[in-house]
Amino acid sequence: MSPRQKLSPLQETEARRVAAAEAKANKKERTFSDEEKAKRKERVEKAKDALKRSAELKGDHVPPARKSLKTFLQNLNGPNQPDDARFEMMVEAPFKVPPKKKTNDRRF
Repeated sequence: MSPRQKLSPLQETEARRVAAAEAKANKKERTFSDEEKAKRKERVEKAKDALKRSAELKGDHVPPARKSLKTFLQNLNGPNQPDDARFEMMVEAPFKVPPKKKTNDRRF
């Protein structure tokens, strides 16, 4: 195996440009059925509604739950979408207070 030749910044930029142009030329057009579009639209509405309603909530569990909803909305076009059960859990997470951790502290 020969070591990789180190490219100059100009060559590296040109190689990236060529690779991006090839990837764009070979890209397949994704088509969504009406059923998928409706499901996606419904999920977006639910996520936005949950974000809106959870804006005034307080608690340590709220910011991570809101962040997961925001990343879901940012990555709508990604291939890895959560299944229905996981999505419902994400939507309900800001409103459910997690159980308090039990401690072994036996002080009276």
